[in-house]
Amino acid sequence: MSADDSGEGGTFALYSLLCRHAKLSLLPNQQAADEELSSYRYGPSSAQAASSSALRRFLEKHKRLRTALLLVVLFGACMLIGDGVLTSAISAELLLLACIILVGLFALQHCGTHRVAFMFAPIVIIWLLFIFSIGLYNIIYWNPKIVYALSPHYIVKFFRETGKDGWLSLGGILLSITEPFFWPVFVVATLAAIVGSQAVITATFSIVKQCHALGCFPRVKVVHTSKHIYGQIYIPEINWILMVLTLAVTIGFQDTTLIGNAYGLACMTVMFITTFLMGLVIVFVWQRNFFLATFFLLFFWLIEGTYLSAALMKVPQGGWLPLALSVIFMLIMYIWHYGTRRKYNYDLHNKVSLKWVLGLGPSLGIVRVPGIGLIYSELTTGVPSIFSHFVTNLPAFHKVLVFVCVKSVPVPYVSPDERFLIGRVCPRPYRMYRCIVRYGYKDIQRDDGDFENLLVQSVAEFIQMEAVEPHYSSSETSPSVDGRMAVISTRDIRSSMTLTVTEQDFVSVVDDDSIHSGSSKSNTLQSLRSMYEDDTPSIRRRQVRFQLPPNPRMDPVVREELMDLIRAKEAGVAYIMGHSYVKARRNSSFIKKLAIDIGYSFLRKNCRGPSVALNIPHISLIEVGMIYYV
Repeated sequence: MSADDSGEGGTFALYSLLCRHAKLSLLPNQQAADEELSSYRYGPSSAQAASSSALRRFLEKHKRLRTALLLVVLFGACMLIGDGVLTSAISAELLLLACIILVGLFALQHCGTHRVAFMFAPIVIIWLLFIFSIGLYNIIYWNPKIVYALSPHYIVKFFRETGKDGWLSLGGILLSITEPFFWPVFVVATLAAIVGSQAVITATFSIVKQCHALGCFPRVKVVHTSKHIYGQIYIPEINWILMVLTLAVTIGFQDTTLIGNAYGLACMTVMFITTFLMGLVIVFVWQRNFFLATFFLLFFWLIEGTYLSAALMKVPQGGWLPLALSVIFMLIMYIWHYGTRRKYNYDLHNKVSLKWVLGLGPSLGIVRVPGIGLIYSELTTGVPSIFSHFVTNLPAFHKVLVFVCVKSVPVPYVSPDERFLIGRVCPRPYRMYRCIVRYGYKDIQRDDGDFENLLVQSVAEFIQMEAVEPHYSSSETSPSVDGRMAVISTRDIRSSMTLTVTEQDFVSVVDDDSIHSGSSKSNTLQSLRSMYEDDTPSIRRRQVRFQLPPNPRMDPVVREELMDLIRAKEAGVAYIMGHSYVKARRNSSFIKKLAIDIGYSFLRKNCRGPSVALNIPHISLIEVGMIYYV
């Protein structure tokens, strides 16, 4: 129980914990600045690990071993997803009633766990008192045996086989239930099974969210269902897929013995893999002796292996189901991770030369118009290759450019005070900055409409900080790029006097003043905004205007840069993304073409788009197409 990641458990939580203490991740997007996060350090430092673990260095050196470790973790996560299907399917035996209950269970998921969990305490109390009363009644009047009940399908099976009265054997514990008590026991047992199934379904949502954050699952819609419980989520696509699979298993098998065999194999496989990851945690995180970890694995694998081997013998009798489900989900996860990794490596090795950008001059060889251009890229350093497409295809570009990278780090949560990393891409006259937005695998990206304002304030704070601490002002010409990026906290923004903020709440999706004022907005753009307002629900946002307070001691160069930033914000913000098409090279193997051209392309076309996942307003989005030959 101590092998957790700041309170988070499971295969992916342990994997992310291992990735922080050893370079096991296959995505090379980690930075030295990530290690300075307050939630990053958990256990001994990585420096101690580097000096004491030969196994760590061995795994870091061999990519195939790291890939094998990822496959083991994915297999464990997929088995847990299969467990979410089987737990709900095994909860009832009356087919029609079971289907009705299952449909209702999945339909209630968008209320979140807190809506269903209100039944938990009453069910526990009723279960204990009611079953105890039944047991006492049977002990006194019928048979002096201990009474135990667990799941409604056992009760149904008992009455089918024995008639009105009799005994039901449940793992060596005998259950005696008379006919008058059948339906009350059945109702309470069904409610208890619903609560248990709901908990496993919610765990499945959490697993999928973690897989996506670590680049192992396609983009899906994640809904935060509770204002009071942080991290409680609902994923509509996964919910309905689980419902269809659960109904298919319930209707297809119609035998809880077969479903029980599948359930047992899924549970034991997850336990077996978790124990393996626990052994690695002992070595890499806790820095204990290798022989202690080996003894731990042998001891628990001897126990779990006995149960696992027994479960494997049931593969022909239903045990094949979790294996089949795991293979399907595992293919989806690994193909997505493989395609994501190949696309990132393409960007990494085809970055635009900084000398080429500097050679264009501060105007970049085109007209620089008022406004802020947010260029989204997955790179944390350098200029992405798609930037050259923007410069060569667009007749004009914004005066202020910010390269934005939204990335996940292998920690559960990132404090808002540590979320933004701000730096400069080119010298001051170019007005080009970099912003890295960091999230943990349990964090939720909220659409609160405040991202633009926080970004402007963060850049302004960086400009002011740069004037005081000159070591941030050098350009990206030396290898240590991350050292010149500053963490801008929301606490610093609130207490800073760099910019003064005036704001007011209004219910709209765009700024009405910008539409009806006598600005350079075209009639076409105004009509598009009106159509967007009609199709989009009204939400309460903040109208923020920035001003530069009088400060005679401020450097005139810094004041000019801050005024350019304010004027650019007033002119408007545009979101610029690459609409990428990923294809395998012509000389690639058949398997690679099958994975990239068919598998990865199919997943990209049928998952949520990156602009939707990042909550980018469609009216302000500019996309430029680009083909990636990986």
